[in-house]
Amino acid sequence: MSQSNQGKITALYCRLSQDDGLDGESNSIQNQKRILEQYAIDHRFPNIQFYVDDGYSGASFNRPDFQRMMSDMEDGKIGIIITKDLSRLGRNQLHTGLYIEERFPQFGVRYIAINDNVDTENAESNDLMPFKNLFNEWFVRDTSRKIRAVQRAKAQRGERLGTRAPYGYKKDENAKGKLVVDEEAAAVVRRIFALCAAGRGPSQIAKQLRAENVLCPAVYTYRKLGSGHTCLDLSQPYNWSDSTIANILENETYLGNTVNMKFTTKSYKDKRYVQHPREECLVFEGTHPALITREVWDIVQRVRQNRKRPTKMEELNKYSGLVICADCGSTMVLHRARTMKPTQNNFTCRTYKKAGSEVCTAHYIRECVLDEIVLEDIRRVTAMAREHTQEFAAYICDRQSAELRREIRRQELELSGMKKREAELEAIFKRLYEDSVLGRITTEQFQTLSASYVAEQEQLKTAIPQKEREVAKLKATVSGADNFIARAKRYTDIQKLTPELLRLFIEKIVVHEKDVKWSKHARQTVEIHYTDIGVVDALNTVKSA
Repeated sequence: MSQSNQGKITALYCRLSQDDGLDGESNSIQNQKRILEQYAIDHRFPNIQFYVDDGYSGASFNRPDFQRMMSDMEDGKIGIIITKDLSRLGRNQLHTGLYIEERFPQFGVRYIAINDNVDTENAESNDLMPFKNLFNEWFVRDTSRKIRAVQRAKAQRGERLGTRAPYGYKKDENAKGKLVVDEEAAAVVRRIFALCAAGRGPSQIAKQLRAENVLCPAVYTYRKLGSGHTCLDLSQPYNWSDSTIANILENETYLGNTVNMKFTTKSYKDKRYVQHPREECLVFEGTHPALITREVWDIVQRVRQNRKRPTKMEELNKYSGLVICADCGSTMVLHRARTMKPTQNNFTCRTYKKAGSEVCTAHYIRECVLDEIVLEDIRRVTAMAREHTQEFAAYICDRQSAELRREIRRQELELSGMKKREAELEAIFKRLYEDSVLGRITTEQFQTLSASYVAEQEQLKTAIPQKEREVAKLKATVSGADNFIARAKRYTDIQKLTPELLRLFIEKIVVHEKDVKWSKHARQTVEIHYTDIGVVDALNTVKSA
């Protein structure tokens, strides 16, 4: 041992990833410690200290104890670093070589890999080291490819890929990979959705849960199941965050669906998550009990699309995002003040408020007047749907444009053509494969001929599901009367306008300018567009009270 390293730490570094664990006892942490300690004792290395990373991949060097060891090295505390073999240090050939050949010598550190017979004080022992590092990286790449293939196969079968049960659920003890309802947490989830449907935003919901001392998901899971989490903070058990609430409100798991392949990593070296578009995800419906209904989910998503900050008066605008200016198309602003009577609260055009009368006009309408209009019309339309179901359905059907029906037919023909072509490609590929096996064509010819067909197949695999969703969406527009009638039958006695009621029935409310601006008695037209069916009957023309 060199004189300069005397008195410094002999760092014994152990690492084990989940993948390495498959190799059994040979790579266990305990076994590594025994080997390293005995080697250090036999060679009389002083000041032995262990640095251990259990459960960390060798593809990345961002490991807690490895970084601690590097920090001690940079502070001049370490003289020797010993690992069982090169792969324990890392499996990235470039980074591993950089540490061994540049970083360690820079700080006067001797490096030893016992099983690979590497010792930086012995130049001859290092000749094969680059090749060994290369093989270690190949191992990581191959392992990553196999894991990705297994995960994709599970995802395509509709199996859950996550290791933790989402908040509101727990793992089924009798069926691996299945979820059952955790009633205590599920009640909180349902309440979160109900509060959002009532018009509250994530920050307001989080504030309310904190005030009521409701355990946040990380702490709840730890106390009930003993399962830790990276964001666990036992000192703040009720610390609900806006992002936690938002994630719950956007999580399709609560509909009873399993959504796989939402995220992926760029490569086995780059572990940063990349989110896939919704159409590229694999969705399996009804895989576990739902905590909320589709109806509540749709209401919440519409509320989230029109999310606004609460007013200074901390009051909710039940119409938030629903009231639209007929001329410029912008949302209308609700004006309220503590000095104003409730009957004085009013809507004006947002564009007019910002840019003035040169761009648009006020489209002024009082909130109480709008309440009367909307409540009366909801009662009228829902009563029509309940009491004259067949006539109502026929009326809505007749109102569907011929253009929409032609578009559905065109899309269906395109979809049919895609599926026919997919079947043709499958048959062509089978024939090519048979010709290749029987020697009718060479391997090179098979690869050349099949390449373009394979590419077309992959394109169709993405395009067909997307086209099916487009057709389904268009058909849902045509058959919207059935959905509306079903909702109307559940609400037979509507006494008051609520945010939930508005989001359930109404898509938007279009306010026109008065025939005579600022006149108290001029007529003003309000169009109420109902979800799934649009405007029902003639325009609603009323007098401003």
